[in-house]
Amino acid sequence: MSMDKLEKQLTDKKINPTAMRLLILKFLKQQNGAVSLADIESSFEQSDRVTIYRTVKTFESKGLLHSITTNNVTQYALCSQECDANSHHDTHLHFVCSSCKKTICLTQVSIPQIEIPQGFQLDDIEIVAKGICRECKS
Repeated sequence: MSMDKLEKQLTDKKINPTAMRLLILKFLKQQNGAVSLADIESSFEQSDRVTIYRTVKTFESKGLLHSITTNNVTQYALCSQECDANSHHDTHLHFVCSSCKKTICLTQVSIPQIEIPQGFQLDDIEIVAKGICRECKS
């Protein structure tokens, strides 16, 4: 993906396209699954950890990334186009491979509407399936 397209994707989400933000977005687009903050940091060893953390948190708050927490580890994956700063609209199944430990967004598997009792406020739903991914199975 060209830097112009990456820059447009950031500006569409009202994110100032700094050099580091463009590099992190490019990195995220090259991944086949969710990545941890440590994964991102290890790919940018010469960069400031605080800048990387703030970039990831900015992306998440603007609806560009969503987080998945499994086994006390938070990972991040790109959101669908419909997500924005006010809410994430990409409720889907997350699959954690017990062999390679990769977390994969299964966006084609939607989660049905869940009704909660009156008086509760639902902010987010995370459903995680565990098993062996197709790459490890073959």
